[in-house]
Amino acid sequence: MHAMKTRGPQVVLVRHGETVWSRSGQHTGRTDVPLLDDGRKMAGLLATPLKEWRFAEVWTSPLSRAAETCALAGFGDVAKRRPDLMEWDYGDYEGRTGDEIRAERPGWALWKDGVPNGETAAQVGARVDRVIADACAVNGDVLLFAHGHLLRVLAARWLGLPPESGRLFMLGTASISVLSLDGDGTQPVIVTWNDMTHLR
Repeated sequence: MHAMKTRGPQVVLVRHGETVWSRSGQHTGRTDVPLLDDGRKMAGLLATPLKEWRFAEVWTSPLSRAAETCALAGFGDVAKRRPDLMEWDYGDYEGRTGDEIRAERPGWALWKDGVPNGETAAQVGARVDRVIADACAVNGDVLLFAHGHLLRVLAARWLGLPPESGRLFMLGTASISVLSLDGDGTQPVIVTWNDMTHLR
């Protein structure tokens, strides 16, 4: 048996459980859409796998779909609400599906073309950069409850990629992803991504 190498601190990302709009593919930014019953069940199923860690900090988006996921997973009493973890502000495209938008703007893609009267990818990137800096300053593991596009941008920025590279990372509802540092503690890595095995 080889001795296990001690690991560096980890940042664990949890996307909220399912909502009516996440199920239908509508862009859900700042609209406070609640969890479906299925979404609440998914949130409860997060409790067991998340017991594997001892978290020094737990942060959640203030939007109810993330905050309720956090509470149902068993962290409501310790979580701090962080506005920087709110979902991308989709502006005029809030509540609309990609197909609806492309009917007006053929070939439209959020990552390439952005949204009118909402946030740019760079603005979302600046928010997650603040979260990453604060998480790296914590002595221990950090748990984040947030949103699909926001967490995809956060993963890209963790790896030193531009915010638009979030397009490369698919993320399901109530999934768990783990970020860390490898080697001498300076190389950012993805340990696991989009783990949904607890939902089976």
